[in-house]
Amino acid sequence: MSTNSPITNIGNVVGLYLCPGHGNAMLSVQAASAITGKGLEGDIHAKYGSNRQILIVDKETLDSLELEAGIIKENITTTGIETHLLIEGQKIFIGNDVILEITGLCKPCQRMDDIKQGLQETLSGRRGALAIVHAGGTIAIDDPIHLTN
Repeated sequence: MSTNSPITNIGNVVGLYLCPGHGNAMLSVQAASAITGKGLEGDIHAKYGSNRQILIVDKETLDSLELEAGIIKENITTTGIETHLLIEGQKIFIGNDVILEITGLCKPCQRMDDIKQGLQETLSGRRGALAIVHAGGTIAIDDPIHLTN
């Protein structure tokens, strides 16, 4: 892991999910293969050139809203990171190899209201961050997460 910015260990991966298709339930997995420039292998959002390859949400936000991990279609559930505070261009290091680059915050869509009435509005500014895979590798449950400042 090489960078000019200070690195801090601030969190962990506590959930990993793949979306096999629109409208389908998320698949919970113990590990996933992140493909450079594409996303998570087996996920419908894994597309070269897309800014929405991976959605990252913190468990603390889910818990505060009494939501199950994976229900709002996130790929990675974290602890120790306020994902709504991540900024575009920021790098996230997961485990030994994977580097994600934040592309922006995720705006909740109307499907959120299918989960819980009013959830789209409630999640405004809190649905987590979107990212692309800057450097691929394997992501697993309990992997440490480091951020650049």
